[in-house]
Amino acid sequence: MDSATAREQALDAAEKLFYGRGVQSVGMDDLRGASGVSLKRLYQLFPAKEQLVEAYLERRDVRWRGLLAEYVARRQDPQERILAVFDWLAEWFREPDFRGCAWINAYGELGATSERVARRVREHKRAFREYLGGLVADAGLPEALTGALFLLAEGAMVTAGIDGGAAPATEAREAARLLLG
Repeated sequence: MDSATAREQALDAAEKLFYGRGVQSVGMDDLRGASGVSLKRLYQLFPAKEQLVEAYLERRDVRWRGLLAEYVARRQDPQERILAVFDWLAEWFREPDFRGCAWINAYGELGATSERVARRVREHKRAFREYLGGLVADAGLPEALTGALFLLAEGAMVTAGIDGGAAPATEAREAARLLLG
């Protein structure tokens, strides 16, 4: 198995296990078994588990933001694009394997002890906020709305991760609609 294939298999397993069970509850033996990549190869690719967590979050970030942008782009009206963010969140929250925000979860587990993981989480959240800021600007709305919309989305993610279901996204969407006035 070449390095690129082994890396993808390791990341596939890491994403499934880390997101499903939490980073700290998953050992390298678990990753070996789920990925089919030997421990020796895993450690060649990722000399420390922290590096694997960082790579998992980075890869998930690219996919997550891409799916969000693709969904939102289907709307023509700039204000509807903002509200579509919350519609997309509702769909995500309904997925059978939804376990909250991967970055919030990772930060909760490792943010105090891993600067690499904390940095990756901050980068993801910054990029999401900037994306919302772009939608706000495209709609010709005051920049100050960006922070409020970001907090609504983040609050919905945390609440859905704890309580389950799409209601937090629906409620956040209604609050966003009122803010957009």
